[in-house]
Amino acid sequence: MKSSELFDEMRQAIIDGNGARAGKLAGEAVREGLDLLEVIEKGYVPGIEKVGDLWEEGEYFLPELISSAEAMKAAMAVLEPELQRGHLQAATGGRVVIGTVEGDIHDIGKSLVASMLQAGGFEVFDLGADVRLERFIEKAEAVGAQFICLSALLTTTMVNQKRLIALLRERNLRDKYKVLVGGAPASQKWAEEAGADGYAENAVAAVKLAKSLATRRP
Repeated sequence: MKSSELFDEMRQAIIDGNGARAGKLAGEAVREGLDLLEVIEKGYVPGIEKVGDLWEEGEYFLPELISSAEAMKAAMAVLEPELQRGHLQAATGGRVVIGTVEGDIHDIGKSLVASMLQAGGFEVFDLGADVRLERFIEKAEAVGAQFICLSALLTTTMVNQKRLIALLRERNLRDKYKVLVGGAPASQKWAEEAGADGYAENAVAAVKLAKSLATRRP
């Protein structure tokens, strides 16, 4: 199979949310000795970008979005060990620490954002739900993150997003990170009030926002 045909099939596997197919095609690329960075950039990335377009156009809904993100993860699970063996690194928008703030156990929306960010080329460290504010900072410092993403699904816990930003200021770390907030009670107005760098209403918007901020990093 020609590389161009393989890339087209990879793209379609992501659009179809076919994880088994996406993983199998990744394996074929490895066996054929293809440039794996090119495989990602020309095969899989266009697929996940198309999925984002379909979501915004109202053609795709949450189940399709989840399936496509999982298909991307299936492909990367095959490719990443090979990239590491060859000391290669896929293009990344940066490192992201993400979690649901302390006092809030809601996890589904945050997990989808984490999956889509990973599919979109970010290195993601998902801390889960009910995460201590100090833990976000500790992890971000430990891994050299550029982004801290905070989810909250309750009006009673969304104040912890603002508290985290205040904590960063207290430690003279605020300028070191781009802080994004999300969740049902959050809004652009709240992001501005809390002092965040941005707000996204869904996973696709979160990836676009993170990518736009990543290109502006010094």
